[in-house]
Amino acid sequence: MRIPNPRRGSFSNTQQNPDNPFNVQNLSTVSILLNFLKRPQAFPFLLSIFVLLTWLSLRLQHSSSQFELNKNNHEKWSSTKDDDVKANLVRFKSDHLPSLILKDRRGWLLNPISLAIDAGVKGGAVSCVSLHVGEIQPGALRGNHRHYTLNETFVIWGAKTKFRLENNQIDDKGYAEVIVGADEVAIAASPQGTAHALVNADLIHSTFFIGCQDGVINNNASTSDFNVWKDL
Repeated sequence: MRIPNPRRGSFSNTQQNPDNPFNVQNLSTVSILLNFLKRPQAFPFLLSIFVLLTWLSLRLQHSSSQFELNKNNHEKWSSTKDDDVKANLVRFKSDHLPSLILKDRRGWLLNPISLAIDAGVKGGAVSCVSLHVGEIQPGALRGNHRHYTLNETFVIWGAKTKFRLENNQIDDKGYAEVIVGADEVAIAASPQGTAHALVNADLIHSTFFIGCQDGVINNNASTSDFNVWKDL
């Protein structure tokens, strides 16, 4: 008497029964997926996919609009090297090696006097007799004055900042004006008798600056003029 092999019978039933859920051989990948989507357990999975696609779409739209905004702002405020020369200013990227201000990945570090000399900025302070470190909040300005008895050197960083310097060689305006980007550090100089102003042109971030003068400022003396430009 032959004893039937239970393993053989089980395998045979699996092949012959089309309703067996484990009959993978008779189901394609698409059929398996469709079968899964018909089940209630598929709803959280589909919801997650929908949320992910929505998030990706919003991120792409935001990135695209931000790119266009930055591009428009860059085109509006872009300065040529000639503009920087007229404004007696040199700019550096704050995150690019090698650089005169960035020696390693810890961040930038500089000496205002020596950097101005090395960068070719002329007429700045020859020593830091007076030193000011300050903040300019969005929309605010500092300066808009001239000093007749001292030279100044500035370091500017932190936000999109308008720097204006009196320049009588520019016939139509009598001044040069450039925009320092939020990702830049600028060194600028204002020789004695030259008006200057710093305006925060950013909507969010604060501008930070160092002002180094080779003399003592006396705001009550007649050696300074204030509110030089009325349009600032």
